[in-house]
Amino acid sequence: MKENIKVRIEKLRKKMKEEGVTTYLIVSDDFHGSEYVCDYFKCREYLSGFTGSAGTMVVTEKEAKLWTDGRYFLQANEQLKGSGITLMKMGEKGVLTVQEYLENVLQNGESLGYDGRTIGVNYANSIKAALREKEIEYKEDIDLVGAIWRKRPKIPNEPIWLLKKKYAGKSRKQKLKLLRDELRRIGADATLIVSLDDIAWLYNLRGDDMKYSPVALSYTIVYQEKAVLYRDEESIRKQIVKEFEKDKIEIAPYSQVYEDIEKLQGITLLIDEKTVNVSLRSKIPADVHVINQMNPTTLAKAKKNETEMKNERHAHLLDGVAVTKLIYWLKKRYRAGKIDKVTELEVCKKLESLRKLGEGYLQQSFAPIVATGAHGAIVHYEPTKATNVPLQENTFVLIDTGGQYLYGTTDITRTVALGELTREQKEHYTAVVRGHLKLAAAIFPYGCTGANLDCLARGPLWELGGDYKHGTGHGVGYLLNVHEGPTGIRLRESDGSAGAVLEEGMLVSNEPGFYQEGQYGIRVENLMLCQKRNKTEYGQFMRFEMLTMVPFEREAILPEMMSDKEILLLNWYHAVVYEKLERYMNAPEKKWLKSQTQSIEKKIINNYDNDIR
Repeated sequence: MKENIKVRIEKLRKKMKEEGVTTYLIVSDDFHGSEYVCDYFKCREYLSGFTGSAGTMVVTEKEAKLWTDGRYFLQANEQLKGSGITLMKMGEKGVLTVQEYLENVLQNGESLGYDGRTIGVNYANSIKAALREKEIEYKEDIDLVGAIWRKRPKIPNEPIWLLKKKYAGKSRKQKLKLLRDELRRIGADATLIVSLDDIAWLYNLRGDDMKYSPVALSYTIVYQEKAVLYRDEESIRKQIVKEFEKDKIEIAPYSQVYEDIEKLQGITLLIDEKTVNVSLRSKIPADVHVINQMNPTTLAKAKKNETEMKNERHAHLLDGVAVTKLIYWLKKRYRAGKIDKVTELEVCKKLESLRKLGEGYLQQSFAPIVATGAHGAIVHYEPTKATNVPLQENTFVLIDTGGQYLYGTTDITRTVALGELTREQKEHYTAVVRGHLKLAAAIFPYGCTGANLDCLARGPLWELGGDYKHGTGHGVGYLLNVHEGPTGIRLRESDGSAGAVLEEGMLVSNEPGFYQEGQYGIRVENLMLCQKRNKTEYGQFMRFEMLTMVPFEREAILPEMMSDKEILLLNWYHAVVYEKLERYMNAPEKKWLKSQTQSIEKKIINNYDNDIR
């Protein structure tokens, strides 16, 4: 495999030479700026062998380098061995950014090439800004990886389907009116939308073009009097076409969007250059006035309506039943002395079988992470046939999975103890749970962003001198992307902004973690709904509602590390979990769940007097 990677890179260099390209840039995106992409768009994976969802590769005549973030350092280090590709650990001290590297390596008169259909305008602009002092030729319309990729998968065009109003809460007509009202307020005549989840939300359509995210490859332009959906018509049933016609939505071929953009004249067009690709942007005529800002659909989609919130509660109940039954199954296998017969992939298969029993279950919301022992320290480890191992005793198994239901999207992580744990493991687990509870119980004034709250989750780990290299929380879609903008909970935004304000109805994750390289990983994740709390003379206050209903690992918790309030929160949460789930459990499961959720009493030890500290 590593030899194949070297061969592919050499073939790319040959193509670069033929096209007069000095340096070639390969990103992980599709034509729509999607986080997860279908196989056709996995050029970076094809060329490098690195399978993580995030990464950027640069190839020169003599070097090949790959940038990825802290979630994937261990995974990338392993997968790039012997490939000749240098791993660039983003954010680490002394590591150049892609832009800085390009500034160093490119000389006057040289050229930078990339497939402009996969490069967002903002990202391309950041590169050009870094190279502004140099005379660089940009070749933005060449797909050189595609030119060497034999038997490349086809672009999918699976049948689309419609989400009924009882699930979506609002009709296409209502959403189009909301969007058009916002366009008038902004002063735009039309908007070009390329992000697949925004299009799916706007039209209440869903698709099966890629695993995990039920979206359809498409573009749309919405005018005041009509809208055009760019999607090859053979994937759309005649009945759906008729329904779209009622709302003045025309259907046009997928690639025709480029021609139609070129034909626009003298209008004001709203686009989001974070998602619009370079090739599309270059087609906009000079007499079209462009407003560049986040599309109104993105924020509207993130703020779940009453129907969506009600349905998400039901989805998380269904999901909680499945995951809780899985944990019981693991504990039972351990007690029977058979846990070493259970592999990581078998856990994935077992959980999927349990989820399928849930009403309205469709598929997983991302590739399952089941990581035993040292694998747990690889933040986004995904078991494969090559890496699959039996579960280990006297350590943790980290299980991060999610489901797509007609009732919404779920994302949950539980770290399960199998056998005796060390004092250190328990301290780390307790710190993670404490941080999780602190964030879940946050009360904050309207106007706060995730950056204002992130330290609540990290604080207990900071007390131990620990931390984690991923964000604490991300937005989650409704039967859409498991990672949804614009909201997030992290220390800082990559663009230097304050981040999105936390609004009522936003569905966000709460997932602090700790990773001891080569030993174990810990992460605890629930999804939460942002809700209004009370209003005082100081303004509107907000809170979170916990949706995920699965017990924590009681035997890994050290009560003496916790404050009275934290124990109260833990006991309250476990009481709610038991109340919600007990009717769905058989007798042995119910007995175990009762013991797992019973109240914890604090043990006073001076070393952990958190109320004073």
